[in-house]
This record gives sequence, C-alpha cells and structure tokens, in this order.
Amino acid sequence: MASSMNHYQRPLLVLFGILLCAIATAGELTKPDIEQRFQNHVAHTGAAVASGVSLHVGDKLHDIAVWPLYSDQSPDSNPVEYVFETIDLAPIPGFEGTPINMLVEMDVSGKFLSVEALTQREPVFVSGLGPGPLINFLKQYEGLNLRQEITIASGYGNQTSHASGGANRVVVDGVAKATASVRIINQSLLGAALAVARSKLGFAQQSATALPATFKNIPFEKLDLPTLIRRGYVQHVTITNAEVEKLFVGTDGAGLDEAVLKNPDGIFADMTVASLNSPIVGRNLLGDDNWAQLQTHLQDNRAAYWVATSGAYSLTDDSFTPGSSPQRLELSQQDLPIELRDTNRDYARNPLFPNLNAALILAVAPQAGLDPGQPMDFRLTVSRARGSIMPVITQKQLVLHYTPPPELFDYPPKPLPEWLQAWQGRLPDLVIISVALLLLTAMLIWPHFISIHPKRLFVFRIGFLLFTLGFIGWHAQGQLSIVQITGAIKSMMAGAGLASFLYDPISLLLIAFTAISLVVWGRGTFCGWLCPFGVLQELVGLVARFNKIPQWRLPPRVSKFLSRSRYVVLAALMMAAAWAPAWAVKMVEIEPFKTAITVNFQREWPYLVWAIGVLLLGVFVYKFFCRYLCPLGAALTVLGKLRRFKWLQRIPACGNPCQRCRHACHYDAITPQGAIVYDDCFQCLDCVGIYHDDTRCVPKVIYNTKGVTIQVRPSKS
Repeated sequence: MASSMNHYQRPLLVLFGILLCAIATAGELTKPDIEQRFQNHVAHTGAAVASGVSLHVGDKLHDIAVWPLYSDQSPDSNPVEYVFETIDLAPIPGFEGTPINMLVEMDVSGKFLSVEALTQREPVFVSGLGPGPLINFLKQYEGLNLRQEITIASGYGNQTSHASGGANRVVVDGVAKATASVRIINQSLLGAALAVARSKLGFAQQSATALPATFKNIPFEKLDLPTLIRRGYVQHVTITNAEVEKLFVGTDGAGLDEAVLKNPDGIFADMTVASLNSPIVGRNLLGDDNWAQLQTHLQDNRAAYWVATSGAYSLTDDSFTPGSSPQRLELSQQDLPIELRDTNRDYARNPLFPNLNAALILAVAPQAGLDPGQPMDFRLTVSRARGSIMPVITQKQLVLHYTPPPELFDYPPKPLPEWLQAWQGRLPDLVIISVALLLLTAMLIWPHFISIHPKRLFVFRIGFLLFTLGFIGWHAQGQLSIVQITGAIKSMMAGAGLASFLYDPISLLLIAFTAISLVVWGRGTFCGWLCPFGVLQELVGLVARFNKIPQWRLPPRVSKFLSRSRYVVLAALMMAAAWAPAWAVKMVEIEPFKTAITVNFQREWPYLVWAIGVLLLGVFVYKFFCRYLCPLGAALTVLGKLRRFKWLQRIPACGNPCQRCRHACHYDAITPQGAIVYDDCFQCLDCVGIYHDDTRCVPKVIYNTKGVTIQVRPSKS
C-alpha cells in the first residue's frame, strides 16, 4: 500500500508545484507598437474630429494604463480617443485560467471604435472553433457605446428582447459552444472600458449595465417654499464664518479673511439646490411659463438644477461668463466630477429667495453619466491667497450633500450580475441535468433494482449514456476537461479566484456533483456515466463487440503499466501550465474532447485524425483513451483517494476460487483475488448485478443448492 500511495503522491506534488510558479500577466504593447498600428489610422468618428483626420499617439498615462490619441485639429488639444489593453484594467481569467487580452480603441464619448484580441488561450478559440468566431464576435462592439446596456444573447433559446430593456439596450450575438468564454470577454471589455471612462471621461460610478433613474410623471400640486424644503425638494446648507475659517486652520490660508475673523457667527455662504426636471419642483420654483420654457430648452432630457447662494460668498465671481461652467462650483457623484453648464436663463433669480447674491440654472449633458436619482455633491470652492508676488493659493470646498427625493424617480431594477444572467439563460438545461443527476444518485444508492436484471441494466445504462453524449455533451456543452483544473490553479495563483467558473453553469453543476461523487463512490461516477467522450468510446466498443470484432485484452501487468502513462501526461500538462503556458495550450489537445464533443468533429484534419484514431483504438481495446491516456481521468483518480466508502459488496468466494465477475469486467478493475480496484472501476454495475443475482453468481448457485448461507464482505480497494 505504501508504494501505491507514493505512486499517486507524485502527480499531487506536481499539482502543488504549480502553486509556486504562476506569473501574473500584464500589458504587452509599447508606444512604438501602438504608433505602428495607428500610423495610417483615420479617425472613425467623434464630434471633435472631422472625418479623415490622422491621429498621433501620446505617452502612456501614469494614473491609468491608457494611451491617449490626439488630433492636430482638436481645438482644445485634449485627447480625442483612448487606446488600452484590457489585461491592465480588468484581467478576468478566461475559461482556461488566463486573462484574455484585448486592444480597445474608444472615443471620448464612450463609443467603441475597434476591439481586437491580442492574446487569448480559450481552448474553443485556439483550436476548437478557431479564432474566426472570436474575431466576428468582437467586431459587433464597433459603434456601440459604453453608456448602452450591452448584453450577450444566449445561444440556447432565450434571446434577450430589446423591448424588455428599453431603447438603450443592445444585444450582442454570442458564440454557440463558447457561451462562458464570450461572457467573460464581455465582462472584461466593459470593465476595462468603464475604468477608463470613470477616470478620463467623467462617467459616474455605475455598473457597466446599470441604467440611470428617470423622472416620474407625477401630478402637479401647488406647494409653498416651507413644504418644498420639508419634503427635501429644495435642499440647502449654511456655512458660518467660523466654520469656513476652521477649514483653513493649519494651512497658508488661515487668518487671511478679516471679515470672517471679525464676525465668526455671520453667514459666510448659504447654498441652495433643487432639481428642476420634475414639475412638482420646477413649476413651484420657477412658475408655469418659465418652467415650460426650460423644458423646451432641455428637450434632450438633460438634468437641470437650480443652484443659488446668499451670504458673503457667491457661487460666481466677476470673471464668470453666462452660458459657461461656473469655476467656483463643482458637481461630483461617487467622487467623480461631472460638468455643469449654465443655461443662461434670465429667470434664475427667484422671488422666493430675495437675498440671493447669485442664482443659476445649470444643466448636465446626457453623456456625462450622471444618475439623477442617486446622491451627489455640490462643491463650492473657496480660495485664499497669501502674498502679493507669486502668492500661495489655498483652496477649500463647502459641500452640499444632495440626496434626490426617491418619490420623484422611477428606479430601474438593478441588473443581474453577468454570471447570474448566464445561469438564468441556462435554467431549462440545468433543471433537466439536475433531474438526471438525481436519478443517477438514486440508482447508485440503490443499485439492486436496476442491476439484478441484465436487460434492465443494459437499457438504463445505454439510455443514460446517450443522454450524457447527446444532451450534456453536444447540446449543453458540459464536457469537463483537464483545462478546468489547470485553469483553476492558474486563476488562484493570479489572485483572481474562481469567479470565472460562475459563467459556465453547466460545467459548474457537473463539477460540484463530481466532487461529491468522488467522496462517496470514487472517480468512476464521472468517468463511467457523465463524460461525453467516455460515452462515445464505450458506444464504439459496444458496437465493435456486437459486430464480433476481435477484442484485445491486455495482460494485467501491461495494462497496469500503460495506465501509469495517464499520470505522465497529467504531470507534463501541469508543468507546462506553470512554465510554458503556450505549450500547455497545445498539449491539452491530447484530449480529443473539443474535436469530438465541443465542435462535433468540425476541425482541421490533424485534430480529426487524432480523435478518430483514439476512437479506433477503442474498437480493439475497450475504452483505450480513458484507461491509458486521459489526464482528466488521472486527476480524478488521484482525487478519488478521498472516497470514504467501500460500497461494492463481495463474498469470501470472490477470487477464491470464483473468477466470474473478473472475466465479465471489461475494464480489468477486479483482481484475481476478487478485490475491486476502485481506481480502475467505471461503475458499469455488471459485477453488482452478478452479485445480487442468485442465478449468475456461481458461489451462490452452488452454496444455495447445498443450503449454505453466504457471508457478505465489503470489497477491497
């Protein structure tokens, strides 16, 4: 037993070795690379750039990993586009465990101009379907805007309706057989783009698919000023001279305002804010005619706010130009600045507030990313200068924390997380597979009823195997792979966790069931019942035996020696994943799963030759690949050491002298001594049926004839 454990410890040591060898990835392009790509580039679109204007690349920014693109014809010399790699900003691990790196070109309005895959090791796009479907998938983003609600259409019958999400929703066609990968790609792309938009484009801190609140169309009622204030429709903050002086304590601006020092209890500034879009606020503050004029001016649905100050300090100074942005006033939402611009309305001065020193009606551009239904801060900047020659300027801000009254808004439902949308889209498949797993569980707990009758067992097993191949494999794409093990290890070592598994609910369900079955029954539950390619091999073998094709039964020593090759393959894959990821992507092709199951044999000829060749070997040697080459089977055999039960019963006569079950086992999982080797067992239940059948179990036939009671013993491992 000790040597056996040492044999299985070696693959485990390789697995743990990966934990010490993962290397984080980062952006791979330099400024010369970007310049070469955009050397002859012509701007796609953008208000600031006329069609046909060449762009030049600036230095990579320090605060966020992006390259700004400038145009000589841009009047303000600001960037007109940004180019970035998603791996620098949202390195979400893909199905294979390595982040997918894309080069994204986005203009200052948040529109995607181009999206290109730089590096990806997704098995389905490397050698499964090939890179073509990925290229076509990414092309769909061109022309879309980050402010739109971008969702992925399901390939499984639940196409998302445009009507259900409003005019702002855009549905991008997914890729059949790659649903998990494209959802991860979408999440990485939007996450990286939103990080750039928040940092450089003034977007509010909202999720990539969140929609802002909209103003309710509520009936108008006449309200006086105290009622408007009491309900929170008009909000204000009062700052005394003592409070503003306190802000400058310990700075160069302290003690510079004599008027403040002489009258500490005096009002320095009283700032008042009200949202004008709702008639119950706007009409009561401005009057019917003025509010109607403002609505005409705001026909693009811009949010508008009435901001006024009284006291010693004003929100405008002598340099303020009507129609511009007031330099002293800032609006921020979730700590991101949002531009306010004066609408130049002469009725901003309100008779309800006779002591104002300034009043403005300020509008926010629709593309600024403001959510009018969420809290925001209006910040009034106070500047003080010490010294007349090269003065030292100190600035502090007076803040009004504005909380929009929730009864004025319709709040859209919070969008489901991307992974939860994936589960929602696969719900019918999940239910069907869950029912099948429950049926399989019941059968394994009480195998007597099915297995005692050979015909009943054959019908049940063939039926379940066909379900595994057709529904779980070809339809639901639930073929587990060694890629999921290597990918999980690399993801954890990169600090990204296992969140990417949530995007593939079918595989996650099967992984969870397999994990439980390893503890209860061993590795044979998955390998014997739930592996689509294993089913395909078994069916090939059954057809071969039915047609009386000679079967090669390898000698036990040869079979045992060859079975160790699985662990060699597993170790090689683990080491390649740690030290040579590019090689690992190629080496996992020893699994013909993608060729036979994922893409239904629609691949280049070398992969077809390998997959068909493996199946042909199974014609002569029963389930050759599963028993002698499969790295996933090797990994599950190692994990199968966690099995806690010896559930396959034996009697003392098994192996001494009876060899009935051993000769019936096509997997050579029963030793001449009668012990069942769980590591080699595929749980076909033939031996279980023989054991329970008094007409097939030779010792029972003999002993029952003599009236002898048979003693039961558990199987040996």
